Amino acid sequence: MGNRLSQADAEAKAEAEAEAEAERRCRSEATRKAEVDCKLPHNYEAIIKDSDSPVDVSSKAKLYEQLHNGVFLNGRRKKYWVDERGNNCFMLFANDLLITWADTNRYWRWVDLQTSDGLMSVAELISVCWLEVHGRFNTANLSPNVRYEVAYLIMLDEIAFGWEVPINLRIKFCDGSRQECRENLKEKPRKQWIQIPVGEVEECMGEIEFSLFEYESGRWKCGLIIKGVIIHPKM
Repeated sequence: MGNRLSQADAEAKAEAEAEAEAERRCRSEATRKAEVDCKLPHNYEAIIKDSDSPVDVSSKAKLYEQLHNGVFLNGRRKKYWVDERGNNCFMLFANDLLITWADTNRYWRWVDLQTSDGLMSVAELISVCWLEVHGRFNTANLSPNVRYEVAYLIMLDEIAFGWEVPINLRIKFCDGSRQECRENLKEKPRKQWIQIPVGEVEECMGEIEFSLFEYESGRWKCGLIIKGVIIHPKM
C-alpha cells in the first residue's frame, strides 16, 4: 500500500513539474512574442527600402524572423540583420569598399567564394606594396545607446607573405576625431576568416570613415583576402 502511494505521489509530482515546465515555456514564448510586438529594430523601415528581395511586413513576428536571418541590400553589397537583443548589425562586402588598384588585375582579383553568406565576391590580393582599403557608413542606422565594434573580415592564404610590418587601422568620426591602431598579421592564422578590429562607435550621429592601410614600408605583400567590414554590437 505504501509503495503504491509513493508511486502515485511520484507520478503526481512528475505531472505537476511537467505542467509547470509547459507553463514556463508558454510564458517564455508569450514574452518573446510580446517583445517582438512592442520593439522593432531602429530605423528598419528606411533600411529595408534597399533590400534586394521583398521583406514580409504582414506581421511583426514574420518581419522580425526575416531580419534575424538577415537581408541583402544594394545588390548584395551590404547585409543587414538584427541580433538576439534586437540590435542592428551590418556587413559591408568587399565590393562596397574602396580598394586602391582593385580594378587592376595584376594587383587584385575578384573571386566568387563560398562563405557563410552564400557565394560572395571577395577581393584577393595578388601583390601590392601600396595597400589601402577604405569604407564609409552612416551611423544613423545603428541602434541607439549601443557600443559598436567595426572590424575588417579577412583571410590570409597559406602563401601570404610581406606582413612583417603591422598594418594601420583607423576610424574617422563625423566630429573630426579619430581612433587609430596597428595590427600584426604575420602571426595570424591562415585559411580561416578572422576579424581585425578597427575601433568602436557609440553615440556618433553621421558618417564614419574606416581604413586599413600600409604603404610606408614599401614591402610587397600578397595572400590577403577581404570579405568586407562587419559592424556589430561590442561583445
